[in-house]
Amino acid sequence: MAQLVDGSLGMGYGATSATLLLAVGTAPAAASAAVHLSEIGTTFVSGVAHWRFGNVDWQVVRRIALPGGVGAFAGATVLSSLSTADAAPWMAGLLLVLGAYLLLRFSVKPVRAYLHTHHPRRRWLIPLGAFAGFIDATGGGGWGAVATPTLLASGKLPPHRVIGSVDTSELVVAIAASAGFLLGLQLSAIPLDIVAALLIGGVLAAPLAAWLVRKLPARLLGAGVGGLIVVTNMHTLLEVLEINTSIRAVCYVLAITVWSTAVGVGVRAVLREKHRQPIAEPAHLD
Repeated sequence: MAQLVDGSLGMGYGATSATLLLAVGTAPAAASAAVHLSEIGTTFVSGVAHWRFGNVDWQVVRRIALPGGVGAFAGATVLSSLSTADAAPWMAGLLLVLGAYLLLRFSVKPVRAYLHTHHPRRRWLIPLGAFAGFIDATGGGGWGAVATPTLLASGKLPPHRVIGSVDTSELVVAIAASAGFLLGLQLSAIPLDIVAALLIGGVLAAPLAAWLVRKLPARLLGAGVGGLIVVTNMHTLLEVLEINTSIRAVCYVLAITVWSTAVGVGVRAVLREKHRQPIAEPAHLD
């Protein structure tokens, strides 16, 4: 499921899987390490699939992947050095913000029109890659959530090429983050059974996700997944901060209300877009 989300939206694999791993009690550094080790396989297969479907701009991949790897290695080193008590609220809070972004980004804000001009500049892609890689490693996810909307907002690449390029370059980020975690953690601290399960599921889903990127209403998927990430990480964060029960109930009601509203807005937007599509006239034979 995480790979279907990521391959269709260009973001969400790490945020989705790390959120659920934290919810079942996995330590933050171990959760992020498991996600990134599994991503070595899933991003490779996803990249090949996107390349086969013509979704990859290799110039963008070359310019964003290396600084992304540097940022991811640094982020993995930082997270590995934190205690579980310190890392848990940071990671849950960061994932909550990423989930809120997904929720609002895909339900409310339309994608900027593709302007078809020149490629994004190197001096802009390098800091973007480094920042996205650092956030990705420390939060268990975030590479796509930072890089994909930024590239979409530039209007210089069509959406399917943005998603394909970001997914393909994530292979370098996953390798660098994994190297950082392997240096900072003992191998016994990394749940290899979870790595294997995520890897198998992600590899099976990657080709389907590369095809769905052209078919699935991104508004509905993004809003639905974003709300799930928000509610789950809100639960983790409220428990870590030991917030009393009455305040927790208010927070859950507000979050679910916003989630339902956002999904409703997304549904109406999709229906409006379908009604606006012109009906093709039948071809006439001479």
